[in-house]
Amino acid sequence: MCPDQGRDGIRPGNLIVLTGPSGVGKGVVRELALARCPRMVLSVSVTTRPRRAHEIEGVDYFFRTEEQFAKLRAAGELLEWAEFAGAYYGTPRAWVEDRLAAGLDVLLEIEVQGAKQVLASHPDAVLVFLSPPSFEALRERLYRRGTDSPDKIALRLRKAEEELRERHLFRYEIVNDDVEVAAMNLVHIVHAERCRIRPERSGERT
Repeated sequence: MCPDQGRDGIRPGNLIVLTGPSGVGKGVVRELALARCPRMVLSVSVTTRPRRAHEIEGVDYFFRTEEQFAKLRAAGELLEWAEFAGAYYGTPRAWVEDRLAAGLDVLLEIEVQGAKQVLASHPDAVLVFLSPPSFEALRERLYRRGTDSPDKIALRLRKAEEELRERHLFRYEIVNDDVEVAAMNLVHIVHAERCRIRPERSGERT
């Protein structure tokens, strides 16, 4: 069992960042891992895209106008942000830090560029890169999904090549050749990081 408390009270949670190329299976791995980690919560993103009928404010997303989003960026209230399909998405700093302070682990599922932004502001963030078993396997998954045109798939694959070249920047790499095994590997990482002795908690100076 890992400690729930540090010497000064509640032990802060860890910021877990899951990233990887489009089509690698981040969403499924995320949901399986969350179901097995009761002390880990999924970050709720801010977005400027229109709310869909089934979506709930503050549960699925925080919905904001472009002007409101720009103000959040300017005030440094986003851990990371990106533009996708004509809309802006970002991670609210206060929401994440409040939950970390309460002892919860917070999971972010974001793009590689966003993960690099998080690392710049939170060097202790636990960055996990989810890789396909091979580039050809990723290509097959994207075509099998049937949600994108061939041109869009080609764009995703070019971006995936760039992202795979940057996986050395991350603390952990999980190869998703079996989604159940990949999810359990993520769970093991979460548990291991929770047990890790942190220098500031052990009396050491960094």
